[in-house]
Amino acid sequence: MSEHPRPTITRTYTPGLPDASNHFLKEQISKQQKNNFHSTSLTKSIPMATSSVNKTALHPSGVKPQAEHTELEEELHERAHIDYDRVAIIANPSVPALYEDALVYETGSAITSSGALSAYSGAKTGRSPSDKRIVKEPDSEKEVWWGPVNKPMSTDVWRINRERAVDYLNTRNRIYVVDGFAGWDERYRINVRVVCARAYHALFMRNMLIRPSRKELEHFHPDYVIYNAGAFPANRFTTGMTSSTSVAINFAEKEMVILGTEYAGEMKKGKRLLFFACIVDL
Repeated sequence: MSEHPRPTITRTYTPGLPDASNHFLKEQISKQQKNNFHSTSLTKSIPMATSSVNKTALHPSGVKPQAEHTELEEELHERAHIDYDRVAIIANPSVPALYEDALVYETGSAITSSGALSAYSGAKTGRSPSDKRIVKEPDSEKEVWWGPVNKPMSTDVWRINRERAVDYLNTRNRIYVVDGFAGWDERYRINVRVVCARAYHALFMRNMLIRPSRKELEHFHPDYVIYNAGAFPANRFTTGMTSSTSVAINFAEKEMVILGTEYAGEMKKGKRLLFFACIVDL
């Protein structure tokens, strides 16, 4: 019986086409881009094309960070260390743009027969009263009725939750900023800024707050800021946390942080507390 020589397999490489050896890596990066996930370890080998995501009919070329930063972006970067060189910050978007982003990027979104946007709020379908906390510090310590509803939170735990929320927002390909007024009376109204990762949340607060004019938006500076990172859970093992949900207000810092709940009504209740707190101060 004669032996047949083993056939030789020759690999060819065509310039411009992906090499089979890194096909798996390219496939994983593509999946991460579609899932809105950022991996710093993979970007070192093959840069992620941020313009390949965020594409919609309203933004056919994609939405990506601007080369020159706006006053709003600079303020977010200085106040909360939002990474404006990686995250596309969509400031005060229109209703049609928010509808489209919700339908394209947020699973479960649909337009109802009345024309309203229907959105999925996750596991939480209502407010979480047992997970609300107010930072206990010298200015608020004697002004709050502490108890089972108004639970105290230490400044250190507040910092941990705030950092956790900002870290999450910095992993998004796009975040939304909505500026508006709380209170119709101009003598008492406060400037509120909402920073969130979901178009559904941005649309909710755009409808909830009083819309400033274009001129008023040019140099809008918030009295209070709401950071909504509700899709990301709080750390249950952090001191004082009773679950993965945390809705906390810091009157000294004039900020609110939401973790672990995507129910939009938490922002509405927080806005009321912030407004009444300002009325008391006045």
